[in-house]
Amino acid sequence: MPDSTNHPGRFTVNRPQVIATPVKPTAIHHHNDSSLFVDFGKAMFGTVCLSITTSTDSAVAQIHLGEKRSGENAIDTNPPGTVRYCCIKVPLKSGTHRYKVQIPTDKRNAGKAAILMPDTIGEVLPFRYCQIQGDGFTVDEQSIQQLAAQVDFDDNAAAFESSSEILNSVWELCKHTIKATTFCGVYVDGDRERIPYEGDAYINQLSHYCLDAKTSFQIARYTHEYLVQYPTWFADWNMHSVLMAWADYLYTGQTDSIICFYDDLKAKTLIDLAREDGLICTAIENRPEGLEARLHLYHERYLGEKGLDDLVDWPPGSFMNGEVGERDNHEMMPINTVVNALHFQACKLMSRIARVLGHDEDAMQFETQAKKVCDSLNANLFDAERGVYVDGEGSTHSSLHANVFPLAFGMVPIDRQATVVKFIESRGMACSVYAAQYLLEALYDANSAEHALTLMTATNDRSWYHMIEQGSTMTLEAWAYRYKSNLDWNHAWATAPLNIIVRKLMGIEPIEPGFTTIRFDPKPASLTDGRLKLPTPLGTIHATFKQGSDGQQTYQLSVPTGINVQMSDEVSAVTRIEKI
Repeated sequence: MPDSTNHPGRFTVNRPQVIATPVKPTAIHHHNDSSLFVDFGKAMFGTVCLSITTSTDSAVAQIHLGEKRSGENAIDTNPPGTVRYCCIKVPLKSGTHRYKVQIPTDKRNAGKAAILMPDTIGEVLPFRYCQIQGDGFTVDEQSIQQLAAQVDFDDNAAAFESSSEILNSVWELCKHTIKATTFCGVYVDGDRERIPYEGDAYINQLSHYCLDAKTSFQIARYTHEYLVQYPTWFADWNMHSVLMAWADYLYTGQTDSIICFYDDLKAKTLIDLAREDGLICTAIENRPEGLEARLHLYHERYLGEKGLDDLVDWPPGSFMNGEVGERDNHEMMPINTVVNALHFQACKLMSRIARVLGHDEDAMQFETQAKKVCDSLNANLFDAERGVYVDGEGSTHSSLHANVFPLAFGMVPIDRQATVVKFIESRGMACSVYAAQYLLEALYDANSAEHALTLMTATNDRSWYHMIEQGSTMTLEAWAYRYKSNLDWNHAWATAPLNIIVRKLMGIEPIEPGFTTIRFDPKPASLTDGRLKLPTPLGTIHATFKQGSDGQQTYQLSVPTGINVQMSDEVSAVTRIEKI
């Protein structure tokens, strides 16, 4: 099995440079004569630098770093899940010296499959708070800095504000998450494992594109190309590589990556698993010889995994000791509705990639397969009496997921959409922060924008606002500890609202490579006003909307020269466009 750290394989871009950015505290409190409590305002991955004066060589400073607060001026030293806390003892030297606290290596995120920190940065920890304790020394409070690891990030490149303060807070939560989780130059799953996962990385990619038109393309592509060669073991995730490849091409307009990895991407569609009617089954006995090699699926990296498991959503009930989990009781059948919907989407996008590169025969093959999967899924996996999709072949249960994924990918015929949408709305947020990406996409595309807005601005315990209430400044791996017992507080796969606000609520999406043509199709629902600043490879787009008490909407759109705009007649009638 290749060692991905020492043998990085093929890449069309370099791993982005990670820099250490000094951050000043937002508040310092004297807890008592021998303790300082420092708040940096937001959590970042990094360490602490500070100047300390002592008259002895025997003094020791205890540096506590953590993500979660306990009480007014203290760090939670026993946080739930894998929320981070660490105490580091720093031996002091006589006189005044500046100390950079050395973060100890955690074997949970420094293993064989983990992305290691660049040597120029060293080990880091996600933390917002720092508590300094000890006797026999004084700390220069003006010297205290958080050294935050990140790739280059322009805080002012993108902005959003609306009439909903909750939505604005959720945007800022997601925006900071994207910035902070660039700490190792690759999109990883948070601090517990520091492993890239395709589904996580795809959401991270879409959200990062909405904030940055420079470094985001580099880190997204590097992560994608890494995962093509060193994939994780879920079938759903392997197919996400095709989604990442198409997004890269659509947003950058560059073909070098899809050319380089073309044959790999063909395998990632899992078309080799298709039976005669087009539907795929990922069971071991259904896999043709050599498939795992074509997928680069060195699944022995993950002890006990057999490779190509069906995921649907995470965690399942079994992970939560019999609790429901995040699959909405989805029945895991050999022919799985969610997996086949993803297969349809992968084949559809692969046909476009093939067409772009002039592989017309391949394009026709994948177009034919996509149509066959769609027809078979609609013929065999739809309960006409109830008007909803079932979880798989032979199942009578209908989960939220079995209906969301076909709707999000445009597989649901118009005459079935009303009952499918009604069912989806009835299930609320019966999914994880990952599947919420597709839930929101499906709702906006099916003209259920108000329900989508309600979910993004909810304040219950399955909401982004609840993440803020729990004390985090980054999106959580799960809605709360009760929904994932080992959750972390720094997981960018939960940033769906950010890219959904840009792509669906404000309605700006590229439809031609490199942003040469965009679709403008805003769906503000009951919001009364909104403003967006969006960086693109061709310059910055500004969009605003206002909605009167009579429901009359007006839009203003400023786009750089070189960007064409497509919109419906209805939107065009109330939109003023300015070329800049």
